[in-house]
Amino acid sequence: MVEGSMTQGAGQEPVVRTATLRDFRVPPYAQVPMGPPLPHPGNAGVGEEPPEGYTPTERDLPVINRGDTVQVRTVPEPRPADDRGRGPLYVVGDVHGYLDELLAALGEQGLIDADGGWAAGNARLWFLGDFTDRGPDGIGVIDLVMRLSAEAAAAGGYCKALMGNHELLLLGAKRFGDTPVNSGAGTATFQAAWLLNGGQKTDMERLQDVHLQWMSRLDAVVEEDGHLLMHSDTTAYLDYGSTIEDVNDTVHAILTRNDADECWDLFRKLTKRFAFRDEGGAQAVRELMSTYGGQRVVHGHSPIPYLLGEVGSEDGEDTARPVVDGPHVYADGLAIAMDGGVTMAGKLLVVQLPLHD
Repeated sequence: MVEGSMTQGAGQEPVVRTATLRDFRVPPYAQVPMGPPLPHPGNAGVGEEPPEGYTPTERDLPVINRGDTVQVRTVPEPRPADDRGRGPLYVVGDVHGYLDELLAALGEQGLIDADGGWAAGNARLWFLGDFTDRGPDGIGVIDLVMRLSAEAAAAGGYCKALMGNHELLLLGAKRFGDTPVNSGAGTATFQAAWLLNGGQKTDMERLQDVHLQWMSRLDAVVEEDGHLLMHSDTTAYLDYGSTIEDVNDTVHAILTRNDADECWDLFRKLTKRFAFRDEGGAQAVRELMSTYGGQRVVHGHSPIPYLLGEVGSEDGEDTARPVVDGPHVYADGLAIAMDGGVTMAGKLLVVQLPLHD
């Protein structure tokens, strides 16, 4: 997800403001000239004064604080295979390069052994995207998921992953670099967006063709056991097809055509968030499910701490952050948020579905 210090209202794009490019201390070859501020994280010229609609997530982010929301505390509980012989279903929220935390969370659920090998037999494991950026070892995370995919398949289960907006961002930064793209608000580049959203130089240095091929083939939406799994809490998926197969085929085709502007538009749309919160949120979820199926949407992208309560105050002093014990259920119980906010000292969530809430 694109987070850290950013926010958006309904229909707006999130924008980073915690730091300017100068604060990242990037090497000269990666620096982008400063210019007039423009309202998107890919527009490199972010000056000291924010443009209209350019607000941080650490302060004043719209939050859900209503009686119809609940945070579900999950306890590892072994369950038998379903009546079709398939193992239990697990989902993983945004990892963002935090490999050690991921290993600990997978181990806590009994999905891997002490050596990091697949230990869950015919269990089914889905990652909801955003493997890199912000954290220290995004490539290590991708390598782990790729290895577990092979080991799980050999054991009769599977480990699969969805396309997050940060996968699109890393692919774009590698493929297009500083090539200008049509952002709709001025000149933008994937390289600038990647740096502004936590891109790690060590990840780029270790990025290989096998990683690029793996990311470019990820699906955007799937349905499992009545759960509609997707990375972003947005209805923008509807722009890419009327069936799950259509959406995934369209996304793959866009990445295959390798057009910078087209890839940028896909990145922009899958960076949108908060479509399921507040008034109209439940209806947005129902619209997605009426099109693609499922009884609940399960997503990452928007950190649970920002959905549970206000983080930060107007005077600039942070208040206590909400404690994340498990997924966040909201939108009349139809949506499950899985980004526990590991990038902000939250929790990396690995949860078995269905939830018993």
